[in-house]
Amino acid sequence: MTNQLKTLLLGTTAAGLMATAAAAETELTFLLDVAPDTIAVFEAVIEAFEAQNPDITIEIETRPSGAEGDNIVKTRLATGEMTDVFLYNTGSLFQAINPENFLVPITDQPYADNIIGSFLQTVTAGENVYGVPTSTAMGGGIFYNIPIYEKLGLEIPTSWDDFMANNQAIKDAGMVAVAQTYRDTWTSQLFVLSDYYNIQADVPDFATLYTSNEAKIASTPAALRGFEKLQEVYEGGFLNEDFGAATFDDGLRMLATGEAAHYPMLTFAVGAIQATYPEHLQDVGFFAQPGDNPDNNGLTVWMPSGLYIPQSSENQDEAHKFLAFVASVESCDIQTATIGAQGPYLIKGCTLPAEVPPAVADLLPYFQDGGQTAPALEFLSPIKGPALEQITVEVGSGIRNALDGAELYDNDVRKQAQQLGLPNW
Repeated sequence: MTNQLKTLLLGTTAAGLMATAAAAETELTFLLDVAPDTIAVFEAVIEAFEAQNPDITIEIETRPSGAEGDNIVKTRLATGEMTDVFLYNTGSLFQAINPENFLVPITDQPYADNIIGSFLQTVTAGENVYGVPTSTAMGGGIFYNIPIYEKLGLEIPTSWDDFMANNQAIKDAGMVAVAQTYRDTWTSQLFVLSDYYNIQADVPDFATLYTSNEAKIASTPAALRGFEKLQEVYEGGFLNEDFGAATFDDGLRMLATGEAAHYPMLTFAVGAIQATYPEHLQDVGFFAQPGDNPDNNGLTVWMPSGLYIPQSSENQDEAHKFLAFVASVESCDIQTATIGAQGPYLIKGCTLPAEVPPAVADLLPYFQDGGQTAPALEFLSPIKGPALEQITVEVGSGIRNALDGAELYDNDVRKQAQQLGLPNW
């Protein structure tokens, strides 16, 4: 064999091996929202996954949060242009994307057995389960700045009257009592949504009555209270001057640095605070949104977003491998190492470190001490109108009063209930 022939054969063999290797590598595309802590967690999870699965790479794409992001998800699913895996809501918004028509079930996948049952019901449609949890359970309530509370000698409120009295004391001291961030319209909903524990305490079967069109928010005094609380905080003059232009990131800054004493938000924000203001993490505490009865103080709980595979994916086997990794103790540990502990995990075997940030320590007793929790309404009913965040901006800005806002929202949910084909609508 001549040297020229050897070179030709060796070159052909090398090219063939390179082509085979290239063919064996699968690239998964992954759509998620732009929240910094979400991106940070998944970059770390993906790095670990790719190290264990060198034949698979994952390319991240991002989308906005809120209504704009919802529309992008729905459009891409409807047009068959969704990524191989995507991050999206659980509960009512999950039901609204027609999972049985667009998503791949994970019911029979071994990794589904790793998921705690309370989460499974939020990603189930018909007889099938479709998603895995991507973070911890969250509480909806009010973050507070610990140094401000200590400086003014304030106590954690267990009634709405106590909370409003604290706000007045903070205002009288020349400080912003409540940060609101309506440029990111989704943040305007918290006073309404976090009040569900108090609704259920007063009307235990409200979710069932609401879903069957036998109860309305505007005509149920306990349900109307969330809108009234939003109005009362505005009318009290407790907000930052730029509440209409401020963003979620501004709210975190104001809370963490003491520019504002309170920020109504979900506890996932602990991770964002650790990522952006780690030097102030110990300055932030949390309490459940108080109701009118101080003897029944409890927490409204949100389930985390889910990770899903669309039926349009051409790489479903590899996508299942990634979901299996996310639904593992190793993935929980990566999350804790990346953004810290934020609450109870929903994967079996996952634990929290002994030392957690004050806001997480404040959250855990609601789960541990007698179970003073209730799921948010969107996890008990498939109905959540798409215009809520615009309505709560109007009520929270003094443009519309609480009753008008609640009545408008009752009309908004009617459209969605009819689209879902719910009886009695």
